[in-house]
Amino acid sequence: MDNATRSERTKSAVIAAALAIIARDGAGRLTLDAIARESGVSKGGLLHQFPTKRAVLAALLEQQADHYDSFAQAFREAHGADYAEPALAAQIAAYREVMKGANSITSAILAAVAEDPTFLNPLQEREQQSLALIREQAADPEQALSRLYSAQGLALSTILGLCPLSADARERMFEHLLDESRWLNAPGDGRKSRQLPSR
Repeated sequence: MDNATRSERTKSAVIAAALAIIARDGAGRLTLDAIARESGVSKGGLLHQFPTKRAVLAALLEQQADHYDSFAQAFREAHGADYAEPALAAQIAAYREVMKGANSITSAILAAVAEDPTFLNPLQEREQQSLALIREQAADPEQALSRLYSAQGLALSTILGLCPLSADARERMFEHLLDESRWLNAPGDGRKSRQLPSR
C-alpha cells in the first residue's frame, strides 16, 4: 500500500471514529486518546494526520458537507432535465437527505460549532454559492427562497429533535416542495414543470 492510500485510510478511520464517539458518548468525550482507541490508529499516526482535536472536527465537518454536495450534484445529473429550477430541486433533495442522516450530521455540526463557531464559515461560503445559482435560475426568486428555506427548516427542526411531524408527513412535505407543478404554474408562468417520481 502506498503512502497516499495509507494516509487516506487513516483519515477515513479517524473521521469515522470521531463521529462514532460523538454520536455514542457526546462531544465532551471526544479526545485524541479516545479517537486513537476507537479507530485503532496509533497515537503517533493520529497526530501526524490531525495534530489537534480542532483539526479532526474540521475534517469531520468538511466530510459531511462534501457528502451532501456530492449528493446534490448527483441529483442534478440524474434529474436536472426534469426541472425548470434544477439547482433548487437538488438543494431541497439534499436537505431531505440531511434529514434522513440526522444523527450523523447533527453530531458533526454541533460538536464543531461548540468547539469553535468559525467552523461554520466554509459552510456559509458553500451556501452562498448554491444560493447564487438558485437565484439565477428562478423566475420568482422569493418563491424559490421560500421553498428552499422551508426545506432547510424542516431538516434542521428534525435533526434537532424539534419537529413533531411523523416521518411520513415530513416525506410528503418534501415531495410537495419538490413538485414544481404546485409552484410554477401560476398565471403568466409559461414554464414547464415536472414532478419527481416518488422514491
